[in-house]
Amino acid sequence: MEIREGLEVATFAGGCFWCTEAVFLELNGVKSVVSGYIGGKTINPTYKEISNGDTGHAEAIEITFDPTKISFGELLEIFFATHDPTTLNRQGNDVGTQYRSEIFYHNAAQKQLSEDYIALMTTENTFGKPIVTKISGASTFYEAEDYHQNYYNQNKTQGYCSYVITPKIDKLKKMYQDKLKK
Repeated sequence: MEIREGLEVATFAGGCFWCTEAVFLELNGVKSVVSGYIGGKTINPTYKEISNGDTGHAEAIEITFDPTKISFGELLEIFFATHDPTTLNRQGNDVGTQYRSEIFYHNAAQKQLSEDYIALMTTENTFGKPIVTKISGASTFYEAEDYHQNYYNQNKTQGYCSYVITPKIDKLKKMYQDKLKK
């Protein structure tokens, strides 16, 4: 993927990529969000392959953003506010290593910010439980199949979307109204 000058990339795994993609698409300064797979051993994995957890990949999103409009730190804040970073290899009823909480950093600054943010939340006991989010260097990101892209916006009335994703979007709109696209 070619990144235009002045833009940066952030890669987050926070459970189902339909959920995380829907949240980050709402943010001002986010140019694109792509759902895909990262952190595993299989080359060009498919959804069916990663769904059993054997490939080692996480469902993740790759965010291209304008750091003059939204910072990596702000993206981190929203990432942690919209998923549960205290459950190992699961988000709600989605269970398996593919649903883990992980930040895949693209440079030393992203790594340091991620480490510092988790340390701060740990010190403040933000979640009342230990944070299990991993921090790893970004490896090859494989774009998911077309039907996974922009899934929530194309399937809002589907049961999973209504019951799992819509409440996340509502929370985002309530907590981060000033960061939303107009």
